[in-house]
Amino acid sequence: MKVTASDADDPTYGSSARVVYSVLDEEKIFTVDRHTGIIMTAVADLDRETQDRYELVVKATDMAGQMGGLSGSTTVTIVITDVNDNPPRFPQKMYQFSVSEGAAVGTPVGRIIATDADMGENTDMSYLIKEEGDLFKKLDFESKRTHNVVVEAVNKHVDPRFVDLGSFRDQTIVRVSVSDIDEPPVFQPAEGAIMEVQEDAKVGAMVGIISARDPDGKNNPVRFSIDRTTDLEMIFRIDPDSGAITLEKILDRETAGWHNITVRAVEADNHTMASHSAVSIRILDVNDNPPELATPYEASICEDAKPGQLIHTISVVDRDEPQTGHRFYFTLAPEASSNRHFTLWDVKDNTAGIRTQRSGFNRQEQNVYFLPILVVDSGPPSLSSTGTLTIHVCGCDTEGAIQSCSATAYVMSAALSPGALIALLVCMLILIVLVLLILTLKRHRKGQRMTEDEEDMRDNVIKYNDEGGGEQDTQAYDMSALRNLYDFPEAKSCDSGPDIRSLPQWIQSNRAGGGAEGAEATAADFSLFKGYIRKKVEQADADLSVPPYDSFQTYAFEGSSSPALSLSSIHTLSTTSEQDFSYLSDWGPRFRQLAGYYAPGNPEEEGS
Repeated sequence: MKVTASDADDPTYGSSARVVYSVLDEEKIFTVDRHTGIIMTAVADLDRETQDRYELVVKATDMAGQMGGLSGSTTVTIVITDVNDNPPRFPQKMYQFSVSEGAAVGTPVGRIIATDADMGENTDMSYLIKEEGDLFKKLDFESKRTHNVVVEAVNKHVDPRFVDLGSFRDQTIVRVSVSDIDEPPVFQPAEGAIMEVQEDAKVGAMVGIISARDPDGKNNPVRFSIDRTTDLEMIFRIDPDSGAITLEKILDRETAGWHNITVRAVEADNHTMASHSAVSIRILDVNDNPPELATPYEASICEDAKPGQLIHTISVVDRDEPQTGHRFYFTLAPEASSNRHFTLWDVKDNTAGIRTQRSGFNRQEQNVYFLPILVVDSGPPSLSSTGTLTIHVCGCDTEGAIQSCSATAYVMSAALSPGALIALLVCMLILIVLVLLILTLKRHRKGQRMTEDEEDMRDNVIKYNDEGGGEQDTQAYDMSALRNLYDFPEAKSCDSGPDIRSLPQWIQSNRAGGGAEGAEATAADFSLFKGYIRKKVEQADADLSVPPYDSFQTYAFEGSSSPALSLSSIHTLSTTSEQDFSYLSDWGPRFRQLAGYYAPGNPEEEGS
């Protein structure tokens, strides 16, 4: 860097403002240019790792440094930056770790760290294993108890200027000791076994032997068993000591060609140490099923068929699967070998053709022929079966198209054609729809009648389901009206009768008379009823609060001619009964209303 000092003296006057620079404290690492003030290194290859910071005192003197000149100083701090000139180093030349032989893949074994005297990205390094060999295998204490690993640390960012300083990498040895654990038995082969057995093997026959051992140093005995969830039918059995698998039931390859079972092996003295292996058993085929015609074949020929005409081609099926493949042979059964109607032609590709042997067939004489065919497989041993080809003689047109067959016509006469069946179903569906429609109309009419009856009932009967508030409710009705039940004020204005205050009292006064006066009273009684009812009807018609339709109204009017008079206890108010009802007022608020009806009245009011 460059330092600059200023002097306030006149630079034109002598050397008063001429400044020169120097370094104090006998500094040997850095120098300063006497005239320019530029600071420079005095030696090469500074070592940041030894000292990364310097404080340099620079002195400026006027009068060009001569005697009597004045001076000033400043401190310059210089920081040494890093370069990658140091390789990584392991603190130890050997590390030792221990790990269990049952450790899972990815289990940490230990940690090693290399150091680097540089700083920043110059310390970035990579670790790798040298001489890998057989390191990446499953740990096994019994086979190898110690592993030596060479680990190398390499700088990621190498400066080409310092390559001559040496290799920027370091190595160390890592020794890993494998510790022993109790391990479950190991099957041989470990990936499972495949066995084969003949389909016709007897019960108790040997299928194969499973092998497993204890990998530990003790080499404990191993016991075998079959996981019965994989052999529900218990077809196989295994000897617990030797591992020999034998048959418990007869096999059938056509039912199951393969059996997959799981064998379990445990240590004899520690059943928690268990392992499993899959065993696949293939059932080898034995020729124990005869060939059969693929389907119940039927063929048709015309009555004018020519000799040598191919009627039908047949094939067979066989449930067996010989390793060399199927090969079938066709011949006519012995009982049909002398027939003069048809011949059989073996095509040699596991099929056969049936040809006519003569010309002219008459379905009137015979309309169906049954041709037995013998089929033999290639074995070993060779098995055979006999199938029957049914041949119908039919009438054909000039082009050879079949028109009708006697057997077919007979069968069809006993059954309906698809079109006839569809027509029958449509007719039945229409009948069902008509019946449902009639029932719906009847139900609808019945509903209308019931509706009309209900409307008539509503026109004549009105139901009031209002419930009063009880004896304590005095706001829902007029108490004075209840006390004067037989007082009809509207009767006073009636033109057809006299001015009456109470109908019962008027009737009683009429009953007091006799003879001709009684007869006149009876006539007046009827006229009174007519006028009373007419008046009520007029009031009901004029009342805007009643419903607009006719209503049924009831009037509590006894009329006359009752020999027992009124039976109501309320009329005891006007009688001369000496019974005292004042005790009703002592029965509480519930009887207060009743006590009011029977309270002793004023004699003057009774006389009036």
